Amino acid sequence: MNNRKNLLRLLLFVSLSFVAVILNGQTVSKTFKNEALKTVLKEVEKQTGLSVIYKTDEVNENKMITATFKNASINDVLDKILDEGLIYKLQNKMIVISKSNQQKQSKSGEKKKISGTVVDENGTPIIGASVQIKGEAQGTITDFDGKFVLSDVPEKSLLTISYIGYLTIDIAVTDEKLSKITMIEDSKLIDEVVVVGYGSMRKQDVTTSIARVGGKDLKDMPVTGFDQAIVGKMAGVQVTQTSGKPNSGATIRVRGTGTITAGAEPLYVVDGVPLERASSALETVDMNDVESIEILKDASSAAIYGSRGANGVVMITTKKGASGKAKVSYNGSVGFQTLSKKIDMLDAYEFAAFARDGHNGSYLTSYPDASPDDPNEVRKKSYDKIPPELFPYLEGQKGLTNTDWQDALYRTAPITKHSISISGGGEKTKFFISGSYLNQSGIIVNSGYERFGARLNFTYKSDKVELGVNFSPSYSIEDRVDSDNNKGVVINALMMPPVWPVYNEDGSYNYMGNGFWKIGTDYQHNAVLNPVAMANLTKDQVTHANLLGNFYFQWEIIKGLKYKFSAATNYNYFYNEYYRSSELPLQGEKYFQSPSNPVAKSSGTYYLNWLIENTLNYQKNFNGHNLNAIIGFTAQKDMMKKHSVQATDFVNDLVQNVAGGIVSTGGADSQAWALASFLARAQYDYKGKYLLSAAIRSDGSSRFGKNNRWGYFPSVSVGWRIISEDFMRNLPWVSNLKLRASYGISGNFSIGNYEHIAMLKYNQYVLGTGEGSLVSGLRPSQISNDDLGWEKTRMYNVGLDIGLFDERLTFEFDMYQSNTYDLLLDVPIPQITGFSDMRKNIGEVRNRGVEFTIGTHHNWSGFRWDASFNIAANRNKVLKLGPEDAPIITSAGVSHAYFKTEVGQPIGNYFLLVQDGVFKNQAELDAYPHFSNAKVGDFKFVDVDGNGEMDLDDDRAIVGNYMPKFTYGFMSSFAYKGIDLSFNLQGVQGNKILNLQRRYIANMEGNVNSMVIALDRFQSVENPGNGQVNRANRKSTGNNSRTSTWHLEDGSYLRMQNITLGYTLPKNFVQKFGLTLLRLYFSGQNLFTITNYSGYNPEVSNYNSNGSLTPGVDYGSYPLSKTYSFGLNVSF
Repeated sequence: MNNRKNLLRLLLFVSLSFVAVILNGQTVSKTFKNEALKTVLKEVEKQTGLSVIYKTDEVNENKMITATFKNASINDVLDKILDEGLIYKLQNKMIVISKSNQQKQSKSGEKKKISGTVVDENGTPIIGASVQIKGEAQGTITDFDGKFVLSDVPEKSLLTISYIGYLTIDIAVTDEKLSKITMIEDSKLIDEVVVVGYGSMRKQDVTTSIARVGGKDLKDMPVTGFDQAIVGKMAGVQVTQTSGKPNSGATIRVRGTGTITAGAEPLYVVDGVPLERASSALETVDMNDVESIEILKDASSAAIYGSRGANGVVMITTKKGASGKAKVSYNGSVGFQTLSKKIDMLDAYEFAAFARDGHNGSYLTSYPDASPDDPNEVRKKSYDKIPPELFPYLEGQKGLTNTDWQDALYRTAPITKHSISISGGGEKTKFFISGSYLNQSGIIVNSGYERFGARLNFTYKSDKVELGVNFSPSYSIEDRVDSDNNKGVVINALMMPPVWPVYNEDGSYNYMGNGFWKIGTDYQHNAVLNPVAMANLTKDQVTHANLLGNFYFQWEIIKGLKYKFSAATNYNYFYNEYYRSSELPLQGEKYFQSPSNPVAKSSGTYYLNWLIENTLNYQKNFNGHNLNAIIGFTAQKDMMKKHSVQATDFVNDLVQNVAGGIVSTGGADSQAWALASFLARAQYDYKGKYLLSAAIRSDGSSRFGKNNRWGYFPSVSVGWRIISEDFMRNLPWVSNLKLRASYGISGNFSIGNYEHIAMLKYNQYVLGTGEGSLVSGLRPSQISNDDLGWEKTRMYNVGLDIGLFDERLTFEFDMYQSNTYDLLLDVPIPQITGFSDMRKNIGEVRNRGVEFTIGTHHNWSGFRWDASFNIAANRNKVLKLGPEDAPIITSAGVSHAYFKTEVGQPIGNYFLLVQDGVFKNQAELDAYPHFSNAKVGDFKFVDVDGNGEMDLDDDRAIVGNYMPKFTYGFMSSFAYKGIDLSFNLQGVQGNKILNLQRRYIANMEGNVNSMVIALDRFQSVENPGNGQVNRANRKSTGNNSRTSTWHLEDGSYLRMQNITLGYTLPKNFVQKFGLTLLRLYFSGQNLFTITNYSGYNPEVSNYNSNGSLTPGVDYGSYPLSKTYSFGLNVSF
């Protein structure tokens, strides 16, 4: 941001050295002989492309003019042709001429010579700021030291101080020498330029739906990627951080989900280069290198990316150099991370009573006339016996083992970030060089992430030629732990009974198998593997080398016509080493096997992507008409190669890689895809008032069948800047009013590389007589489909932009509908073909929504307040699912955890048994439909089909969806005399979460530890608990263990995403040390979350590879952390 400010200052000082207002960027050349003023003003419009606005009762437009101008500035022209008492200003591509409102001074009134200095918030002089007597044409500009002198200033005058990128301020003339005048940045003005595909444009000229976050809104946050930094800051962009793993990226969804089987991720474009993998964008871009992030939300803005724009486009622009003295900047922080939330679990004494009740429940179910006080000797079944290790706890003995396994697994983990950059340049060359380092230890032991990065952005520009290079290498090392499944460290830490210690007395890990707990003994308890041992005795390390490079050459063939050639490459290499120590037992379903046979794995995957682009751009301004057109051809190819090997039969653990064992399996893979494209776009406006944009892109992809290889993606958008109309002059408090509408078609490129091709698969068969012989052969595994084509999204968007009181209050409203059709779905085909189904383009999904953003920007005597609130609602609906519209039922991989997608409903609905409390007595059980083996204290389920009988299939119902009713975010920042405070809140409302962790830590069997809700369990008819928690029963009855609404929770939440407090030391103090900036700050991330969700994090992910069909499942994800960091910004 500072580079842009320095560039603006230098350019403005050079261009405004002898004028008082910012108008001399345009020139006029013509001789007028006795021509009317209105004729001269028309010529000014023609040559400058600006509109001239005035009232005929204030301006004598018939005044005759005789004058000659040659490359004269607008100021020179207007000063010469306008009558005394008229003033003018440049506003929204218009020259507004009006009568001076300044009261005439009395003849005896005293006039003064006024001087002063204009600086920014950091005390840096502002060069070229306009200083003007309010209501008069008299004025001047500041020099290189920010100083100005203005003579003949009437008493009681106001001075208007203005500068591009800063809020205009009025200063009362009191003394001849004014104190330092501090100007405050106007983020709206600085961020006026919006990056779009293959170019940029002013925000006021945008006719599509584009969300933008500037780099200054991303700084100082203790996060590892830009995706985490934009959470809650853009309406209609839901950013979900499903995992707290170091280097875990966030999931971005733009305006809902529009696909069922294809990828739903947006396209990432870094400095104009489309990237196939989100990890490339995350690895190559350091937060401090980001100039801006734009997200193209509607099909019209994304259509220029054709087949890859249906899920939105994330545009990341990095910083560039600026002319002037080289500037060095450093941003560093150190901090620590802690577990953001602990799940309330039973302690050892509560667990002992719970486990006892579980065994007693099993015992009394089998023998109703027995007593819960019966000793183990009379209990015949293993499920019925109480482990002796529990007796001391049940007797209330003190000082016994009471392990908090969450405390054992999670730790306070340090995080360190450093970034340094140098930028500068001369008249023709500009450069930006940076280096960055990140070291993040994970809050789970033995997990972490380390990254090294660098960047070089270089440009050279002469009169006709421009050259540029962007070069960004990075290297990272990630240590991973097993999580996100029902046998990972997260769930195991919750399941581990607190009666067991982490370590044995000899210092070795305790595995529970050395006592009566082990399944296979008389006490039938699950074998839960020690999570601390799992984390420390397993090595799972991924190294990632990444290089993103881009070169471009631009030549201005004739005035307004430019040819641009660019070439880019993105190289990624991932290397994974895995080793499981022999000390770590194998976790079987009913036993431990220790010592185990170590396993080592090694794999390497590399991707090489290259891109060639050729474009012609033409710009023309004439008679108020402005045209910007581009045509181009692009070609891109992506290649992947992978190899893997696994070894076993290790003699010991000394050599912890495949070289220490005997190779047992190996494999290799190689894939590629290619894309050829033609594109064109034209943007037109008349006097900045009437706006029109049209684009089309044609993509040919190797991923689709030969009959549908090419797709065509057109778009059109229009805008009307109502603020520019004459009838708006009487509403001076309205500073912006624009109506826009767009329509476009974009595609979804994210499918497999070979889904349209017939495939063969190797298999082994036994042939011959007797025992036969094992032979290898090939069999058809996939049927071909030459008609397989793109998924396409057709979107309509209507928007309204409003600015009031000089943009102190802004509103943005969008309403949209998108229909994604030709969805790729598997359709049953006749068995005679040898296949059961074929993938075809047959489905359709609709998303409808509204988005609203309100912003405010205020400055009161140096105190600045900026705030923004956004809210968005989206409704998803399936319209077609093939010829018969058969519903799609998918599983989350555990007992009866089903999802249903059907016409008329959103994608991925929870399809579960409906739990309705527990049976409190025998009479209630007898009167209500129930499963055959249900007992008093078991779950009561709703008879959905009303037939008087319970059935696992027929009595499931759609009970909710992971898609929220609405999402919202609030940002606010304050600044006063070097102190700055900012915070960001983000929330989601009205979604559901399938908490599958509860199947293990709230199953009421008593074999593993439980959430504290077990304390509210049914214990007897006289003590039924809260009526919602079933009885403890080691051998579950009544289908209590089936997935049902018991496992479904409200996922709504409000999170304090970030808060930052900073202090910038005074300029005159830091200059003593040769610095231009010294700022200290504290920042906190994920400090609190308000939610009713019982799990670690209400932001959860999809289950396995089913994607959109099984959303919103919590299956032991790595928890999020609270992060506290202290940082330092230094510039010189």
